[in-house]
Amino acid sequence: MSTVPLTQVAVHLRPQDNVAIATKPIPIETVLEDHGTKMTVSSRVGMGHKIAVRPIKKGEAVYKYGQIIGFASKDIAPGDWVHVQNVGADAFERDYAFCEDLPKSPGTAVPGLERTFLGYDRGPDRAEPYRYGTRNYIAVISTVNCSAQTSKYITQRFHATDLLKKFPNVDGVMAITHKAGCAMQFDGSDHKQLDRTLAGFAKHANVAAYILVGLGCETGQAIHLVEGEGLIQLNGSGKKKPLVLSIQECGGISKTVDAGVKAIAELLPRVNDIRRTELPAKHLILGTNCGGSDGNSGVTANPALGVASDMLVAQGGISIIGETPEIYGAEHLLTRRAITREVGEKLVERIKWWEWYTGIFGAEINNNPSPGNKEGGLTTIYEKSLGAIAKGGSSAMVDVVHYAEPVKTKGFVVMDTPGYDPVSMTGIVAGGANVCVFTTGRGSVFGCKPSPSIKIATNSPLYNHMLDDMDINAGVILEGTPVEVVGKQIFEEILAVASGKKTKSEINGVGEEEFAPWSIGPTL
Repeated sequence: MSTVPLTQVAVHLRPQDNVAIATKPIPIETVLEDHGTKMTVSSRVGMGHKIAVRPIKKGEAVYKYGQIIGFASKDIAPGDWVHVQNVGADAFERDYAFCEDLPKSPGTAVPGLERTFLGYDRGPDRAEPYRYGTRNYIAVISTVNCSAQTSKYITQRFHATDLLKKFPNVDGVMAITHKAGCAMQFDGSDHKQLDRTLAGFAKHANVAAYILVGLGCETGQAIHLVEGEGLIQLNGSGKKKPLVLSIQECGGISKTVDAGVKAIAELLPRVNDIRRTELPAKHLILGTNCGGSDGNSGVTANPALGVASDMLVAQGGISIIGETPEIYGAEHLLTRRAITREVGEKLVERIKWWEWYTGIFGAEINNNPSPGNKEGGLTTIYEKSLGAIAKGGSSAMVDVVHYAEPVKTKGFVVMDTPGYDPVSMTGIVAGGANVCVFTTGRGSVFGCKPSPSIKIATNSPLYNHMLDDMDINAGVILEGTPVEVVGKQIFEEILAVASGKKTKSEINGVGEEEFAPWSIGPTL
């Protein structure tokens, strides 16, 4: 059998790595050559999976990205497939080295190179981060699951007519529904977090107007939300409290729907009068997420998104990364980039909270890589995390915020969210993200109204197979295109989408069912 150079079928990311990542399936008994050393592949290695390039003794660390991704559970020979059958996620100490690798702040864009987009300026009555939008929606917000279907009926009434065609500047009337709102501690942590999340969507810069719909007897009373979060509704005559419809007070579902339809009809002309205007890119708030990840996520799409993230931060914008359980094991790389020790300690505190939180339920954070992730080549949470944080580029970490907390600090920010995509992105959008980029190696079809979601495929086979759902192919990086080139492409796409270009998820009508607030406490 002829010898195949390793570089033709795999990529060796760092000199200290003892594994390489397959860029295509490698058949069993293939003879590979790496710098004069030959090795025989002992079993088939799938695309995105790892192959040992050096002997790894039982108990020794496995390195990828120049970092520890796990420890060998048995001896591994060069040419062996490296995965869950011979690698475990043993605990190890991380050196947080706060601020040690703090990069120079990108500052503002070089004069003459400031970028702009066509967006919506809601005016000074809207506090940042909820002033500058990329979409123009009307929202029907359910305060509790008991009013979810009624909220949908209100929007469906519009979808079943041609009324919206008369208002071309309105992106849509969307229902924000969920499974929570009751059976929780009144004014407790879950109640406050749900209010914060709902308020983040009500105030969102991509929502021009909204109404609230409740049942009437739920724990999550609308008055608690309105007064606690300072909700107002702006109209031509100034500010007033938002319209709240109670199914019980209205006299049932039918009458509530009639009242909701009437209220939306009155809002439409005013919302339609709003026009896009040229705005500096510094007003963009980028929400990032990865889902349905594979072994190439940290090699192609995530690093390319990191380049785009840095470019936006250099313009004075905000880039948000979440999924704290998918930072676990790589948090020491972010604490080194913390702008202050205090900011770094905030991330460590969140990591320790997650260790406690998962522990009380007898769960393991390393259970995070899903079956699909593992089939795509991800072996441990450490490996997944190291690839995930690449979305945050190389900018300084300027803040760490709680779930759905308004993000106001310009720069690269970490939000504490679960790793589950809908829950994570719900919090990030509630925090102000007015455009999102979502990377995927297995084929997520995620959308998140009211913010557009740009999908980045990590490999070409996925992109070509799911062309109707993917916006950009980062798989070309495996074929020789520089990461920086794809990163610039993503940045340009962010500006285009922010200016009104529809994403594949928007074309497919995806984004309402994905609203999923995080519930952290007991259901009573």
